[in-house]
Amino acid sequence: MANPIRGSGGAAIGDTHAANLLFVLPYLVVLIVLLLVPLGLGIWLSFQDYDMLGGWSGSVGLDNFRNLLDDPIFPGTVRNTVVFVLITTPAFVGLGLFLALALNDSLRRSSVLRAVFFGSSVLSVTIVTLIWRLVYLPDRGLAADILALVGLHSFDPVTSETWALPAIAVVTVWWIIGLPMTLFLAALQQIPAELYEAAALDHASRFTTLRSITLPSIRRTIAVVAVIEIVLQFQLFGQALLITGGGPNNHSRPIVQFIYESGFRDLQLGFAAAASQVLFALMLLAALGQMWLSRRGED
Repeated sequence: MANPIRGSGGAAIGDTHAANLLFVLPYLVVLIVLLLVPLGLGIWLSFQDYDMLGGWSGSVGLDNFRNLLDDPIFPGTVRNTVVFVLITTPAFVGLGLFLALALNDSLRRSSVLRAVFFGSSVLSVTIVTLIWRLVYLPDRGLAADILALVGLHSFDPVTSETWALPAIAVVTVWWIIGLPMTLFLAALQQIPAELYEAAALDHASRFTTLRSITLPSIRRTIAVVAVIEIVLQFQLFGQALLITGGGPNNHSRPIVQFIYESGFRDLQLGFAAAASQVLFALMLLAALGQMWLSRRGED
């Protein structure tokens, strides 16, 4: 009589696994169709000579990647994108954490300020760039007025080779600082209040409490925010296209804009796919590097 019982239990377990698979199946289908298949096609396309008008002309091996190295513009776009990530990611982590610490209370003004800081992130890139083009107007914009208050002459950062990329970084941080702030707020509110009460009984200073309780408790969130922003900021496109167009002299042209222009303006899909694989490799390496550093810090 034992065997039928075990068989019945095994059948029940099998039915449970099948039911669980049905719940996961829609996600797997979306993952395969919208992520894995395009990724595989993009990798295959990067080794092909494919023109949007002429069609497929055969495999070219690594020629597309060699042409990227010889291209007069592409190496500069890699530099611009990496510099942009190095500017914006620490700003998102540092400023987002600062805002979260400052607004982590139940006061009404803090709730209003949280809504204000998060509100800009729901705006479209077109509206954001239009606002900041007005801010950057020389002699008439808000930036010119601020410079005049401190006794400096106004200039147009959009047309400056030195300041075009930092100007786009300022726009980006202003635009989506609400996301890291919200993530840090959620992490701060998960810290047990008993830890802060114990620190208060020991007469610990605010800096000691921050260093010994707050930062260790949210270190995983700091790592998550850093990885998210690295991945997002490597995909810089709309702000650069609408504010500077990649200029002046390609000093603010990112990789994604290069991919867009190669694929949809010059119609060289294989060449554009090769550039996209370089971007994917950079994003992957940067994200893995940040994860490795965060885990090393925990050890």
